[in-house]
Amino acid sequence: MQYRRLGHSGLQVSQLGLGTNAFGKRADQETSTHILHFALDHGVNFIDTANIYANTESERIIGEALKGRRHEAVLATKAGLPTGAGANERGSSRYHLMQELDNSLRRLKTDYVDLYQIHTFDPNTPLEETLRTLDDMVTSGKVRYIGASNYAAWEIMKALGISDLKDYVRYTSIQTSYSLADRTPELELVPLCLDQGVGIIPYFPLAGGILTGKYNNSAGSAPSGSRADTDPNFNRFLEDKNIQLGQRVSKLAEEYGYTPSALSLSWLMDRPAVSTVIVGATRTEQLADNIKSLEIQIDQDLSKQLDAVSESFIHGKPFASYRLS
Repeated sequence: MQYRRLGHSGLQVSQLGLGTNAFGKRADQETSTHILHFALDHGVNFIDTANIYANTESERIIGEALKGRRHEAVLATKAGLPTGAGANERGSSRYHLMQELDNSLRRLKTDYVDLYQIHTFDPNTPLEETLRTLDDMVTSGKVRYIGASNYAAWEIMKALGISDLKDYVRYTSIQTSYSLADRTPELELVPLCLDQGVGIIPYFPLAGGILTGKYNNSAGSAPSGSRADTDPNFNRFLEDKNIQLGQRVSKLAEEYGYTPSALSLSWLMDRPAVSTVIVGATRTEQLADNIKSLEIQIDQDLSKQLDAVSESFIHGKPFASYRLS
């Protein structure tokens, strides 16, 4: 396994990280535990979850699975998206964040998280309040680094400016949808992160499975057990242009002797400012295949072909973005 610094921090994270959105939902506790242990055994130290994943089950399962192995993981979680219908059960106010951090720590069976991330920008809470709260969390020892997710470039730049002005801890990372099927971060977010020393953590790096080739047959069919099969809401992503991209990437991968998923991940790992790429798994075999991406050396010709087939996705709409209404 290869490791990189998370942004300009001294924290070393595995080039490939494990996303756990499926834990407790598409993967039961036993399977999820096997996947997590397989990841740690193969040097994957970055484990990403959130307080809302599988209605809190993801965090609970991780807490159980990390017993005796907590020191091996760089554990990241998030808060900010709705946890209920109450007026204070969403957003990044001091009230909500402090409550949710304690809830996450209890489920994760730990007294600190390595990276605490704001799940999305909160237009109803002053950034000063959010950033001061995060600064207090770091000072308390409950949080080691802080990150953002689903922020626009101007939103994270404003946050960094406030942190510098007030001498608060800065955002170390930003999670954003980024893949061959979504290159919109290259317009503004990537240049900002390079300039400000913020590490990018792409989510949906395989476009929810579209870049694995599993949806190549037709836009109207979903393989049994796939995300589109188990989560009907995902079908909104099965647009013709996305399916066609998956087919083109699969063809290139076959020509060069790679799997489509490994090739797509390898391309993304080589992008500027990317610190770690988080991939989900419902079986250890999926994770094993994704780890093969670390062995790929994309030559100049293949890189140009991948850039060409995905160029239209630079100026398209983001593949996914999660925002508070």
